[in-house]
Amino acid sequence: MAKKILIIEDDKFLLKVIKKKLLKENYTVVEALDGEQGIKGIKKEKPDLVLLDLILPEMDGFEVLTKMKADPKTAKIPVIVLSNLGEEQQVKKGLKMGANDYLIKAHFTPGEIIERIEAAMK
Repeated sequence: MAKKILIIEDDKFLLKVIKKKLLKENYTVVEALDGEQGIKGIKKEKPDLVLLDLILPEMDGFEVLTKMKADPKTAKIPVIVLSNLGEEQQVKKGLKMGANDYLIKAHFTPGEIIERIEAAMK
């Protein structure tokens, strides 16, 4: 059965690029354009992994991560933060809050993102 990835990203172009790559790798992809939709999607879809942007409308990624990790039903789902916020302080905060990995958008190709997703789900 295909693994399900929920992408919470408000940049539609980036979302499309990542989604296309994930579909090509036989993942099922669910998307959310803001933090509120993201939380609803996590609860409804129970994805195998969440790819989470931090700067989002409605609710930021840190808040999504906090809510997700506070709920026993969603706490164990692996999360990879995918953000332009690359300061060490934010990276550490994301990891400390329970993210499995932290990728800075500008530094990763879609192929490398797939590798990190596969590593996080092992």
